[in-house]
Amino acid sequence: MAGHLADKLPSDSRIYVFDVVEEEIEKLAEQFLEKVNKISAAKEVAEKADIIISMVPEGSHVRSVYLDQKAGVCRTNISNKLIIDCSALDTDTSLTVKDQITTLSPITSFYDAPVSGGVVGAIKGTIAFFPGCSPTDPNQPKIRDTLKYMGKDIIPRGGPSLGLAAKLSNNYLNGIIAIAVLKLSPWAWRPVSPLVLARVFATGTAQNKICDKFCPVPGVYEDSPSSKGYREGFKVQLMSKDFGLAVEMAERCRDLNSRVVFRYLGGDEGWMDKVKQEEQEM
Repeated sequence: MAGHLADKLPSDSRIYVFDVVEEEIEKLAEQFLEKVNKISAAKEVAEKADIIISMVPEGSHVRSVYLDQKAGVCRTNISNKLIIDCSALDTDTSLTVKDQITTLSPITSFYDAPVSGGVVGAIKGTIAFFPGCSPTDPNQPKIRDTLKYMGKDIIPRGGPSLGLAAKLSNNYLNGIIAIAVLKLSPWAWRPVSPLVLARVFATGTAQNKICDKFCPVPGVYEDSPSSKGYREGFKVQLMSKDFGLAVEMAERCRDLNSRVVFRYLGGDEGWMDKVKQEEQEM
C-alpha cells in the first residue's frame, strides 16, 4: 500500500515511514529515493507529516502507535493533522484512541478506515476502504483523495467506528463462506476436477468471491494464496482474532436473539423510519 502511495503521489511529495520490520522500510526507501524517508518512531512521523496513516494487526498495536508514553503519536503536537487508521481492531479501542486524541487536540481529526481486498488487492491497488465518516464530513474529500492512491473503492460508513463495524462484518462472512467451501472437500472437490467445480460455482447460484479469487484449492486461481503455498493473504491468526472479536461481542448480547449482533455492530435499527421520512420529503 505504501508503495502504491509513493508511486502515485506527485514528485514533490514526501512520505515518512515507520515500521517495526526495518528491512521493509529500507526496500521502500531504496525504491523511492526522492519520496520515502525512513523514520525510527511513530512520534517522529507525526512531527513531520500533515496526514498520518497507520495500519497494524490489532488493537494493542494501535494503542502503542498513538498512546505510547515515549514514542506514540500523541507525544508530540498533532494540532490540525488528519489521522487515518486502517487497522482492523475492536471498535471500543478505536473509539478510546479517538477520544484521547480529541481530548488532547480538539482540532485534530481521527478516522477509522479499515480495508478489504486481501494482499492481492493491496498489490494491485484495488482494495476497498471503509472510512468511519459521513459522506458530508468536511474531511471526506481529503480522505477520499488520499486513499484513492492505494485503493479502488472508498465507501464512507457514516460515523466513528462504523468503518470497523463494516470490516468486521465482512470478515465474519468471509470466514464463514471459506469454511463452507472447505467443508465441500470430502465429497465435491476430490471426485471432480476443481477447475470444473469452480466453473460450476462461478456460473451458478453458489457464486462467491472466495471461490472466484481466493479458492482454498491450489491451482484454481493462480493469484490466490493457496496457489502460492498459502504464504500470502489474510493470516490464520488474524482471522482467529476477528472471530474472537465476534465472540466477545456476543457476550454482550446474552438472552437476546442471536441476530441482535446487528445492534452491537453499529446497525441502525431505525433505518425504515428514515427511509419513510426521505420518501415523504421527495
